[in-house]
Amino acid sequence: MNRTFVFGLISVFMLFTGCATKDAAQQQAASYQDPKDPFEPVNRALWDFNYDVLDEYILRPVTITYVDYMPQFARTGLLNAAENLEEPSYALNNLLQGKIDGTFISLARFLLNSTVGLLGTIDVASEIGLQVEEEEFGEVLGKWGVSTGPYLMIPAMGPSDVRSSVGDVVDGAYSPLDSLNFYLTLLRSGIKAIESRASVIEQEQQLANSTDPYAFVKSAYFQNLEYKVNDGEVKQSAEEAALDDDLDAFLDGL
Repeated sequence: MNRTFVFGLISVFMLFTGCATKDAAQQQAASYQDPKDPFEPVNRALWDFNYDVLDEYILRPVTITYVDYMPQFARTGLLNAAENLEEPSYALNNLLQGKIDGTFISLARFLLNSTVGLLGTIDVASEIGLQVEEEEFGEVLGKWGVSTGPYLMIPAMGPSDVRSSVGDVVDGAYSPLDSLNFYLTLLRSGIKAIESRASVIEQEQQLANSTDPYAFVKSAYFQNLEYKVNDGEVKQSAEEAALDDDLDAFLDGL
């Protein structure tokens, strides 16, 4: 009886300690002024709207229904076709960064998949070793030294920044589909949005468990942005490099 009582007290203590820690973390996050996020109050309000309203009541249910009822081969074909229409913009963005190989690969992928691949529904190019060389104009600006500018939470679209938003406009301006048919453009964007949402369903619990989901998503967004601009190379500060050296030396001594 005494043991049960003691364990009960410990459980209650741990519960309240965990809640207090989470509340403290949220208060600390709220008091911190991120220089990349000068519009944080507005962005947080838009995050709540996107995540708690649009995603919960529209995007997630539509995505679940699409995944459950659309055959996998049809999903793959539609996504391939949507992504194939972006190959011309990849080619130009590769060229603007001096990536000549990437330019020709993107052009070759577009020609092959649009013809032999039945309007892009079959990714023939990847089957013969021509992998996607995805480059966005926002990455081009990053390579040219343009900073990201303020973080933006865009209604119905999610995380962005000034540089990436400008890049999206430019990419859309020389997309062949956008000048042909508005409804096809909308369909392409919808398919990509649904498939992107489907790809992160398994990570929902990780987001729910974070002390501040808004800050978690913002951090992940900027890390991914840096990763793409640097072509997958992770740049370390002098302190981080020294810490890694110390860790390697420690492990070598074991």
